[in-house]
Amino acid sequence: MVPLTMAGNAGTNTIVRITGRDQVRQHLAELGFVVGTDVTVTSEIGGNMIVAVKDSRVALDRDMASRIMVEI
Repeated sequence: MVPLTMAGNAGTNTIVRITGRDQVRQHLAELGFVVGTDVTVTSEIGGNMIVAVKDSRVALDRDMASRIMVEI
């Protein structure tokens, strides 16, 4: 289990945990980041990344991406 920021462009990863306060976890859940969902990093520049999740693409900064724990 590693943060999404460390997964890089390693293909499709599965979310296993979301860390942070309730408000942050709720915001990420509304964007489609829930446990068990597959995510793919499509682009990464300076720690900020664009991630494909549930048929959409979402831009995340380093802080938000580090709260998403994935299984490689």
